[in-house]
Amino acid sequence: MSHQLASAAAAAHTVVENGSAMQAQYDAAFEACEFIRTASKNFKPSVGIICGSGLGGLADQLQEPISVAYADIPHFPHSTVPGHAGRFVFGYLSGKPTICMQGRFHFYEGYQMSKVTLPVRVMRMLGVSVLIVTNAAGGLNAGFNIGDIMVIEDHINIPGMAGNNPLFGQNDDRFGPRFPPMSDAYNVALREQLLSVGKSLGFGEFLREGVYTHVAGPSFETAAEARFLRTIGGDVVGMSTVPEVIVARHCGLNVVGLSLVTNMVVTDSRSGAIASHTEVLETGRRRTIDMQTLVTKFVEVVVIPKAESA
Repeated sequence: MSHQLASAAAAAHTVVENGSAMQAQYDAAFEACEFIRTASKNFKPSVGIICGSGLGGLADQLQEPISVAYADIPHFPHSTVPGHAGRFVFGYLSGKPTICMQGRFHFYEGYQMSKVTLPVRVMRMLGVSVLIVTNAAGGLNAGFNIGDIMVIEDHINIPGMAGNNPLFGQNDDRFGPRFPPMSDAYNVALREQLLSVGKSLGFGEFLREGVYTHVAGPSFETAAEARFLRTIGGDVVGMSTVPEVIVARHCGLNVVGLSLVTNMVVTDSRSGAIASHTEVLETGRRRTIDMQTLVTKFVEVVVIPKAESA
């Protein structure tokens, strides 16, 4: 009997702990949101943009900008990766109220998935209904070239398959449902509009569509891992984006994504080729104007759908 009582007590303690953690996540998002509302003078964005490595220049396109440093926001982690400035920028892009994340957080920096994805929930609370995610990625598809821009059609979540899903733990229905579908993670209508805009800008030669493969990092892939990822259907590979997209869909945001192919992944260990973050940032600098033009024009023509109910 004592063993049964101990087991019941342990189970009850676990439920209380999970409930406390769930409430803490909601409170953190709410408190961060309230701070940002004040700091941004109650700016209400409808478009959110997450800028990947070397792509922070997108935020420089905003009119009437207001900046809020992550370091000043309650409960926010700090970005530690070169190429990530570490601030929100509010303003108008093509006339639409927009918030840009100049710098994102990564699982490999040592943050829990709940911290990595906290800004997405905050953006939803602030009023965002369309989220544009961008990233720098390694090319797996032999038909891709360095400098190509890929509209994300779907993703493969390797860490998620191993248990590192940002929705792990007790669900908070205020954010979204327990079992959100991911078959529609990247909004089809928005993807088609983005591709159409790219072609109208004359980007057809380097505009692609494909599958983003998410790995935890921070080490780059071995040649064998790269061949495996290519075999299972990945067109590019990177260390971000997917946790944000999962949480965005969980809370009803409409998502569209872009990957800039900054390097070709090494698939032959005898080739002598070596992947480097310097190459990633350099390609980002070379293609940044095209990325800015594509996103700016897309935001101009897109009809902003309402966010789905949680």
